Amino acid sequence: AIGKGFAIGSACLVGLALFGAFVTRLNAATGKKAAVDLLEPLTFAGLLLGSMLPYWFSAMTMKSVGMAANAMVIEIKRQFDLNPNLLIPNHPDRPDYDKCIRISTDASLKEMVAPGCLVMLSPIVIGVLFGTQCVTGLLAGAIASGVQMAISASNTGGAWDNAKKYIGKGGLDELIAELEPECVKDGEVNTKKSQIYKAAVTGDTVGDPLKDTSGPALNILMKLMAIISVVFADFFLSINGGGGLIANYM
Repeated sequence: AIGKGFAIGSACLVGLALFGAFVTRLNAATGKKAAVDLLEPLTFAGLLLGSMLPYWFSAMTMKSVGMAANAMVIEIKRQFDLNPNLLIPNHPDRPDYDKCIRISTDASLKEMVAPGCLVMLSPIVIGVLFGTQCVTGLLAGAIASGVQMAISASNTGGAWDNAKKYIGKGGLDELIAELEPECVKDGEVNTKKSQIYKAAVTGDTVGDPLKDTSGPALNILMKLMAIISVVFADFFLSINGGGGLIANYM
């Protein structure tokens, strides 16, 4: 958990450095001193779009995790229904592990196509259509929004995960006994049958992909968008002097 904080801070600094490299590249190519002016409509529009991207990206990655997990559950249930002997301890019949591994491997590749395209194509499309001004706003918004989203996802997901572990180990047994006496039998609290524990499990179901998928992936979003912008900076400038395709209509 502590390492994730360092990783987020590192990604933020790298993103800022690459953002500076992009602006410097524009200055060197045009011979002018470019400035990020939020009063410019295109820059402000890019800022709004960039601020939106981390949330869109996080939603896509969390949805991908849910779809892959659901496919895994369906396959496991199918195997148990097909061969009830799998539920018997030490029975010679073994589950089809290869099928489950194939599901997780295929999902890890296929479900990242759309989020990957979102990150890589966003600066290219914005730069081609709206020019370099909009790209500078896009990068600034993505970095600012991405950092706070990554920190929030890491801390929130970790809190929900630890809350479930705390409740599962009996941390709230006194409260459960008071609020849900039906969970108490022979003086012992059956924590896992309580509504409090079930609510914590639901929170952990969301918290795990938040802290383990969306949070770390946002580090890549901040850096990759900036790198692509630096690489395509000269290409953006070649389109109407950096004004984009819409410059002809403004």
